[in-house]
Amino acid sequence: MIRYALACDHEHRFEGWFGSSADYDDQSARGLVECPVCGSAGVRKQIMAPAVSGTKKRALTAPDPKMRAMVMDAIGKVRRHVEDNFDYVGDTFAKEARAIHDGTSEDRGIYGEASPREVKALVEDGIRIAPLPDKPPEDGELN
Repeated sequence: MIRYALACDHEHRFEGWFGSSADYDDQSARGLVECPVCGSAGVRKQIMAPAVSGTKKRALTAPDPKMRAMVMDAIGKVRRHVEDNFDYVGDTFAKEARAIHDGTSEDRGIYGEASPREVKALVEDGIRIAPLPDKPPEDGELN
């Protein structure tokens, strides 16, 4: 078994276990590797030291539809909580997060948009942020 750090084209990060690197390549080429958050098949490997375990091959199973529905429900609840209780600051998110961190703006929960460069700078400066999950697909939109 080999473990890969993966990310989808919406930047959701997760890990996947495969019988071999060839198994990953085959499944990915056939569109079978999907993001557990949004269902996107636009998945790529991230830079990491792969973890390898044992030599026995085990059958891989598809995600349980009930588990996927539970995850989608939880993601929806997290997003609704943020939207209902935090201030939306739009594309000024990075500036406002830095101001809150520096104590020059009111300490409160915020959400909004930031570029990858802005996110990287915030993280490097020790400002605690987290991505807001995308809205989960509506019923019938799931793979």
